[in-house]
Amino acid sequence: MKKWLAAGAFGFFSFLIVVGTVGPVFATTVSGRASTVLEWYDTSESKTAVPVYQYLMLNARDIGGKGWNFYGYGRLSGDLTNEVDADSRLYTAYLQKTYVPQKFSVKLGRQFVSTTAGGTVLDGVDLNYGGFKVVNLRLLGGWNVVYDSDYKSGNYFFGGAISGSPVKNMEMELSYVQKWDDGDLAQELIGFDFDYDLPKIVHLYSETQYSLLYESTTYFLFGASTSWNKDWRARLEYLYSMPLFDSTNIYSVFAASEYQEVMAQVDYLINPKLRSYLRYTQEMYQEYSDANVIDVGLETIGVDPLSWYVAGVYRNDEDGQDLYGFKIHTAYRFMPEVTAGVGADVDVLQRRLEDNDETTSSRLWIDGQYDFSKTMQLQAKIERIESDLWNDYYRGRVRFNVLF
Repeated sequence: MKKWLAAGAFGFFSFLIVVGTVGPVFATTVSGRASTVLEWYDTSESKTAVPVYQYLMLNARDIGGKGWNFYGYGRLSGDLTNEVDADSRLYTAYLQKTYVPQKFSVKLGRQFVSTTAGGTVLDGVDLNYGGFKVVNLRLLGGWNVVYDSDYKSGNYFFGGAISGSPVKNMEMELSYVQKWDDGDLAQELIGFDFDYDLPKIVHLYSETQYSLLYESTTYFLFGASTSWNKDWRARLEYLYSMPLFDSTNIYSVFAASEYQEVMAQVDYLINPKLRSYLRYTQEMYQEYSDANVIDVGLETIGVDPLSWYVAGVYRNDEDGQDLYGFKIHTAYRFMPEVTAGVGADVDVLQRRLEDNDETTSSRLWIDGQYDFSKTMQLQAKIERIESDLWNDYYRGRVRFNVLF
């Protein structure tokens, strides 16, 4: 697997060199971003990992003067201390061609595909046709890319979608996907997406995912939002979710716990540069008591040189895992090139591992950015992390970005 990923990453970066060489000859327009990232953090074995990543994102338009475009994103990486696996990866590398009069487009190569029924990183093809008056058709298929296991020829992925706008301001989509694991059917899903906007009154949206193998709904979301004037906005959502395992996965034989959530939020624009919000969430579990979470906060909008946000979070449940926490961050631009900030998340993150276990986390950090120019910047962040299960430790990251 590592050799295959390394070869793929090497091929990707080799392709970039070729494009950069032939681009001027064929009037190819090349743009993108290169990021060099250095991290360090403590592992669960109290060892220090120092992974290094070289990311490269590339967009090349009109390759060969024929209207074909290339989009790629990948990384070369490794750990300087050999404590963790920091594999090189090829995230995307695909060609795209759009035939405007025929309303037809094709994507060929490694790409991320997504439908309401399901998504994946795909080595294959994605076809879209919008030449019909009422509906649009989409077909996709190829090999499913799995980074944490062997790359197998039998990891197929097939799917399709029909979408359209039956009435004004309404969008609907019906999708279907199959996932195969080493030649065995692992997932078969149907998805339905609905979006309706009644201007200045209400916006309705919904997503549903249904498993044909398990004969049950695995995901459902319904929401409504409204703005009764330019300063007020309200949103109400209901969420249902059930963990979905491949039929070939050993965990598929165990009963999965359902999760439900009702969320209501009100936003108020105090002035053009300051927003406030109040959010209430009821978390509903099968095996544990329900929880009520209240989140209230203030945040600036497009303010310079000083920007900030502050929020208070209260979580209550019958198991006694109450949390009184806060989130805060402020940043200041000291000069056109230099911005620095400090932040904290205290008792706002909870992970429930066992019946009698209570884990809360706190994070304190400083961050900063130095702009050498509009296309070159240096970013840095250092965090102090503490929880009820682990001793405090530090985590740092330095990123150097170049846009071209």
